[in-house]
Amino acid sequence: MKNKFKILFAFLGLSMLFTACTPDAYKLGTVLDKSVLKYSIIPDAQDPNKIVLKSLTSGLTPQWITPLGRSTKVIDTVRIAFPGKYNFIYGVECAGGLVQADTFKINITTTNLSYVNDPLWTDLSGGVGKSKTWVPDNGKYGYAAGFMSYADPTVAQGFESFKINWDPGNGNIGATASDLSGTMTFDLMNGPHLNVVKPNETGATTSGSYFLDIINHTLTTNDVSILRIATKISEVTNWSTNIKILELTSSRLIIAVMRTDPAQGPWWDVYNYVSKDYSTTYVGVEPTPTLPADWQNSISQNTSTTIKWVLSPSTPFNWANLDGSSMNSSWTTADAYPSWTGFSSSIAASYANFSLSMNSADNTVVYVDPMGISTKGTYTLDDKGYYTFTGITPNFVISGGWVTLATSSKNQWRITSIEKSPTGAISGMWVGVRDPVSPQYMVYHLIPQIATASDPLKPFKTALVGKTFKMDLGRFVDWTDFAGAGGWTKPTTFGTDYTSNGWVWTAATSAIAASASLSFAASASGSEVIATLTQDVYNADGTLAKAGYTVTGKVIIDPTIPSLTFDFPLVSFIGSPANWLPINDAMGKYFSTPLATDEWLLDLVSGTSLSTIDTDGMSLGSVDASLSAPGGSKNEVLSFFWKVAQ
Repeated sequence: MKNKFKILFAFLGLSMLFTACTPDAYKLGTVLDKSVLKYSIIPDAQDPNKIVLKSLTSGLTPQWITPLGRSTKVIDTVRIAFPGKYNFIYGVECAGGLVQADTFKINITTTNLSYVNDPLWTDLSGGVGKSKTWVPDNGKYGYAAGFMSYADPTVAQGFESFKINWDPGNGNIGATASDLSGTMTFDLMNGPHLNVVKPNETGATTSGSYFLDIINHTLTTNDVSILRIATKISEVTNWSTNIKILELTSSRLIIAVMRTDPAQGPWWDVYNYVSKDYSTTYVGVEPTPTLPADWQNSISQNTSTTIKWVLSPSTPFNWANLDGSSMNSSWTTADAYPSWTGFSSSIAASYANFSLSMNSADNTVVYVDPMGISTKGTYTLDDKGYYTFTGITPNFVISGGWVTLATSSKNQWRITSIEKSPTGAISGMWVGVRDPVSPQYMVYHLIPQIATASDPLKPFKTALVGKTFKMDLGRFVDWTDFAGAGGWTKPTTFGTDYTSNGWVWTAATSAIAASASLSFAASASGSEVIATLTQDVYNADGTLAKAGYTVTGKVIIDPTIPSLTFDFPLVSFIGSPANWLPINDAMGKYFSTPLATDEWLLDLVSGTSLSTIDTDGMSLGSVDASLSAPGGSKNEVLSFFWKVAQ
């Protein structure tokens, strides 16, 4: 792979394979005397750096301890590149327990650099006679989102099936400045040495040796541990020989250790590093807001005649990351703003007169400030989403005496995100000013004043009626927050892979999902929407109870959430590992009026609209079950994905 490897579940340093212990032939409880142990540890006649190990104790599993790690092979070979005095210990596992011989010492006086003359050794250490320093990836180097993430231990071996099941996003999972300021230096100067500077641990600097297995892609350390997050140390029992190399290139190192904390269960703790040279020379491309592909046409269509924009009375301001994502996603209502902002629901009246009326036909603009004073001007909008104003300069205090709506020094705003209604129309946009120092925008929430449609349900009826939807077997289900962020599945996550996510997706789950369909039709009068659910129903033991079970009832559409309330529960997964998934929505505190039983959040996949439902499908979301109890506050939605049947 061009001097790179990306492997899950391997080891660095040995040319040994581990095998399971074999039964012994001794009576239960017999403890052997070490004098009966028979073995040989002999340098190869042609290559004294190659040490051949042979277990000659019949019927017992050997337990070798070598400078490169442990082995249970009857015959094994240890290849040591550098001169030095090395210790070997031979033992066997008998009915009475482990019995070990005295330490066997070998003095190697020759060098065999062929054992370390490999691109992977060079990537890790800089090469023979050199050293290389690694630092934590703090999320600012274009690779990982942070120093640490987690991976599913049930995933099959091999990088292609390796899956980070939770990533810190723009954080570092509790990593402190001290955690992120450490260094880890590997060298090949008369031996493989490892020096780790740990400002976050009691022993600020520790040194030892390491071994890299270029075949199995694993790392073993002696007398020193890797650079890690201090608060995570107690989660792992083995910090020396259970180190898996997931990726190693000249600039990037990803390793994983198995979490053994019984309170949390086994999982992979994944650590991300970049080379120090890379970190000091990296010149990143600054992220930019991602707007919908048709954003310019959408705005043009909405502003073909003059449209008046006002400042949201409930969520007027926030801060955004450089990619346009909200830095305070919990600020969804006026009451959710923290007290230090000075904003509350009563403040909105102070800027109620503000408006910005823009006419895309001639690019004129009228600015009305909160005092009611009107100013005329012009504007331009470029393909990067920058508004530039001439003749007007919006500027007034929103709240707290310091939170101010203003344009930049160039009299500009940049669109950082666009909101669309389920019908595909623009329902709001966030515009902002880039902070001159910090990587963020101060953003303002503008709402268009658009006349209410005579029949707000018409777009929903047009999108649903006359169509049959099938469950999407490739994506199936996901969990997100109420803004649609945090999901981990992709359109190809499930399908025919019945092992990677066996806790929810197996052949039995797939069979149920494949049998399910949801059809929509108009009532006889045309005023109501009728839905029909069809599926195969199974017993708890997995046997078929009824093929083609069908139920029909009305659907109530709430366009403000939006949501669909059915007369019946949706797909039951009894008889599969997914039997715990909800069949009717739980009531959640997230909404001012909790959702009703059988009410499902209607969401369009990937920010699309009702107008594209034929190609993009839809999701039906259930508020997380933890919200079913009064006072629940978990901000999570479980969504099933559906697509129009072809």
